[in-house]
Amino acid sequence: MGERPAVAVLGAGAFGTALANAAGRAGRRTLIWARDAAAVEAINGKRSNEARLPGARIHDLVSATGTLEEAARADMILLVVPAQALRGVTEAVAPFVRAGTPLVICAKGIERGTGRFMSEVVAEAAPSAVPTILSGPGFAADIEKGLPTALTVAAEDDAVARSIADRLGSSSLRLYHTSDLRGVEIGGATKNVLAIAAGVVSGRLLGASAVAALTARGFAELTRFGRHFGARPETLMGLSGLGDLILSCSSLQSRNFALGHALGQGKGLDLVSGKGALAEGALTAEILVEKAQDAGIDMPIAEAVDAVLGGMIDVDQAIAQLMARPQKAE
Repeated sequence: MGERPAVAVLGAGAFGTALANAAGRAGRRTLIWARDAAAVEAINGKRSNEARLPGARIHDLVSATGTLEEAARADMILLVVPAQALRGVTEAVAPFVRAGTPLVICAKGIERGTGRFMSEVVAEAAPSAVPTILSGPGFAADIEKGLPTALTVAAEDDAVARSIADRLGSSSLRLYHTSDLRGVEIGGATKNVLAIAAGVVSGRLLGASAVAALTARGFAELTRFGRHFGARPETLMGLSGLGDLILSCSSLQSRNFALGHALGQGKGLDLVSGKGALAEGALTAEILVEKAQDAGIDMPIAEAVDAVLGGMIDVDQAIAQLMARPQKAE
């Protein structure tokens, strides 16, 4: 099979391709696994992935495969697949993964049906591997262009997180490390849902002041949820919490914000139904609200998003309900 790759990226979407190129720029031989044979052929032959990341040239140290067994030989494996597909992909690659290999989760969500956080999903599906998280405010296009980006790597053993950060970081991609695995993954999952709400406010043309207020109150919800489940305050205030929330609540490059924006304009049902680009928050909202309610955590914005996505109320009703909430101390 030739030289063992330093990094494998499971998933040839925009973010997976951008991370693979970033690893290549960091001097790491990298292998992308793709389900689609056409994507493998394009990456290896044309040195491009126009279907998912137009205009990007694949780095010379990056190649592609359609075989999980080949990808699993890498020293570290990045799982860049949708949150609800994470268990299936991890179970498929698990038989080929060497014990102790870091599985770096790039999905942001909570598993529907089980309520498991992403690290719990990977721990169950690949018990011999080491679950880690890569999260923070980074769009695929910015990472691909080499624009300055900072993300956080988390693992229960901070030495593992530090090692991953050292191996993936470069002059344009700065990686911080932490042992607060739960805090980092909660930030990523929760901000997706809140970004939909911010998009609704923007799409409804309610003004920049309303978007700012929504983002701030959304952060209060993220903080309550995170601290209940053991997240550290400094993590929630950091890149993977507040930083990612700010990015996702302020740009149409965010699929979740774009979904909310479309809903605010009376559109967007194609994105909810899965006919358009995947907005992870649409699949996370219900289970996030369920976990919050079971724990007695007040999350009115997340609840409003879930109610709109579920067709229980419309956008105007959701806004009216939020504005009619009793006055309270901040």
